[in-house]
Amino acid sequence: MWTYIAIAVGGTLGCWGRFAMANLVQAIYGRDFPYATLSINLLGSFLMGFLFIETLERLTVSPAIRTGILTGVLGGFTTFSTFEMETLLLAEQGDGLKAVLYVVLSVGLGFLGAFGGAYIARNL
Repeated sequence: MWTYIAIAVGGTLGCWGRFAMANLVQAIYGRDFPYATLSINLLGSFLMGFLFIETLERLTVSPAIRTGILTGVLGGFTTFSTFEMETLLLAEQGDGLKAVLYVVLSVGLGFLGAFGGAYIARNL
């Protein structure tokens, strides 16, 4: 039961964080390219790598809290379905190059973020 509550609370916090960051990034960089979703997914990838290792190897955290953070907060914060829809819209609007660039940047830099977060967590 506590795990479900932790996921629900974490998911709410993650969604609020995503909404706030999307508004901030769009206010700064505009909406010509999905910079907001890209930056959210990259930060989320880094945090997933970092917090997964930290809560597994260094910190003593209850399984419910760990799941609430990794599944709830980061699941609510990252935006894979939005990423997929934005990629489709770019392609449908004839911006195939932007769509490919977006996929390559999201997947490639997202992996580097997760790797970097895990590396830093292991080597602090």
